[in-house]
Formats: sequence, structure tokens, C-alpha cells
Amino acid sequence: MEILAVRLRSLRKEQHLRQSDVAEALETALITYQRYEAGERDPNAPMIVAMADFYGVSADYLLGRRDERL
Repeated sequence: MEILAVRLRSLRKEQHLRQSDVAEALETALITYQRYEAGERDPNAPMIVAMADFYGVSADYLLGRRDERL
């Protein structure tokens, strides 16, 4: 999911966070989060929900189904 990778990277950079900060907050391995941002791995539904909650956006926004963040 290219749009997911782009939006994750953009949201993280907007908040001036490191990938390791986000991985820790989401309770996942750094390499796993790095692969999400690189578009090499797709997260499961509970992880998408956790990411949306962490960044304060909707899951639909992360998945590219909406352009509005909430």
C-alpha cells in the first residue's frame, strides 16, 4: 500500500518523531515499522487502528480512502 507508506512517513515527520519512537509507542519492532513506511509490509487491522489512534487520524485517511484526516 503505497499511500499508507507515504502517509505514515509524512505524519511521523510532521510530528518530528523518529521511526524508533513510533515503533516503541505502537509496541512493535523497529524493523516492522520501517517496513510499513517503506511499503514492504502491510499492517494488520489492529495495527492500522493503533496507528490511526497514535497519529490522531482516521484509518480511512491512512489507507487512502479519504483525504480528510478525521
